[in-house]
Amino acid sequence: MIASPASPAAPLEAVIFDVGGTLVDQAPAGTAVADLKAGFRPGARRLLRLLSAAGVRLGAVTDTSVMREADVRAALGDEVSARLDVVVTSVDVGAAKPDPAGVGRALAVLGVDPANALMVGDQPADQAAAAAAGIPFVAVGALRRASTSTSPPTEVDDRTSSREEHLDVIVLDHLAARLGPLIASRLLVGPLDSAALADAPALQARLTKPPGSLGRLEQLGAQLAGIAGACPPPVPEPAAVTVFAGDHGVLAQGVSPWPQEVTAQMVANFCAGGAAINVLAGAAGASVTVVDVGVATPLLPVAATAGGPTLLERRVRPGTADLSEGPAMTRADAEAALDVGAAAALAAVAGGARVLLTGDMGIGNTTPAAALISALTGLPASEVTGRGTGIDDPTLARKVAVVDAAVARLSSDRSPLRVVAEVGGLEHAALAGYIVAGAAAGVPVIVDGVIALSALLVAEALAPGVTASVIAGHRSVEPGASAALAHLGLDPVLDLGLRLGEGSGAALALPIVQAAARIMSGMATFDAAGVKEA
Repeated sequence: MIASPASPAAPLEAVIFDVGGTLVDQAPAGTAVADLKAGFRPGARRLLRLLSAAGVRLGAVTDTSVMREADVRAALGDEVSARLDVVVTSVDVGAAKPDPAGVGRALAVLGVDPANALMVGDQPADQAAAAAAGIPFVAVGALRRASTSTSPPTEVDDRTSSREEHLDVIVLDHLAARLGPLIASRLLVGPLDSAALADAPALQARLTKPPGSLGRLEQLGAQLAGIAGACPPPVPEPAAVTVFAGDHGVLAQGVSPWPQEVTAQMVANFCAGGAAINVLAGAAGASVTVVDVGVATPLLPVAATAGGPTLLERRVRPGTADLSEGPAMTRADAEAALDVGAAAALAAVAGGARVLLTGDMGIGNTTPAAALISALTGLPASEVTGRGTGIDDPTLARKVAVVDAAVARLSSDRSPLRVVAEVGGLEHAALAGYIVAGAAAGVPVIVDGVIALSALLVAEALAPGVTASVIAGHRSVEPGASAALAHLGLDPVLDLGLRLGEGSGAALALPIVQAAARIMSGMATFDAAGVKEA
């Protein structure tokens, strides 16, 4: 049973799907049963796999003139059929939707209350049957497009459809509204697609090049295939950079020479297009969104420009408390910031983004980053605390002492929510939620430097397995970055001596990540090129 402890919404115990047009492409009328072949809708197999792994019971209810349960299961194939706890056809119950008989039988077999279930379908009859059975409903396909547009529904080519058309993203969006963005996202974090992962090396071996000659590009290509559940993988584009901004009470301890007001000033600079991330994202063709999750001072007015950066004001509180004197924030604050990040990721993906990049801004934020890394890796503060913006030796010694004392307060309770509330920052929490939701939505997440890596440690602790969908953009010179990379088993794409933040290293890595996918789909194989293999 999946539920948010902070939400009065009914828990999710089961999901019931229509089949034709929802789980699989609708077969032409009159197709013989023996000729039926399931062409699964985008995201359908992944959604079934992850829901099943999360303990959610699954069923299917379909209208047909001749098929019974065994026929439908045979058409869907053994892998998908095994995940469905019940399959009901209109032939089995003697009634077609909108009659709720089929839905009712499925609920009875599953043994769940209608309020604790969900039905997914693409036709008005599916929606009417769900309503008659008292079960919440999610529309997909033409029914969904008709409900969100004043224009007549049109057919969408799956090869060029936005992520909004993917079944896993649509259902995730509904669950986010029902359970909360982070709780819903944690539900759909799981291992990468094993079949696509297995196919990737075989494809790489057939391309016109010596085996292994493209090095890390081949590893990245395989990872992208596993994330997408397809080999070759689609090119991860368009890209979205989200910069989360927050301030830190620990600045009062003199851990940075920069004043707190700079955070708000840099937010204005991002929105005006004048920061490094604007330049690098523009060169890489990525959009930029800035999220005020915890800036302490008023934001400066900035004129919006068409096609320019977007500012989202989602301030949980005006900066954190001083982590050297007590908890940086409450658990409720941390949960709210996590949800801000998760919601931002889901909105980006629903808007068409197929790769997410992390960005951050917050004067003094390398101090909480070091505390998070120390707490979650077990390494001493002296090994993970760096100079940030370039502090001198006395300031570094003071910073190490602050981190050491703050982490010592945690004692044996190193649960991720307690850790991030006690010693983290609002942008760190938001980044963690953003990473979890991106992985849940089935897109790669390219993380930046030490701030993002400290957030990734939180994300992995909250949703084990999330790191499989993450690509480390670069190795920051901050010692905590290398410590986090080693702990997570990540090999960064770039090592350029960067320590700027903002998402700069992630943006620089983006074209290389995209090249890994392009190689797999664009290079000729030995057979196709007529080239003899060694």
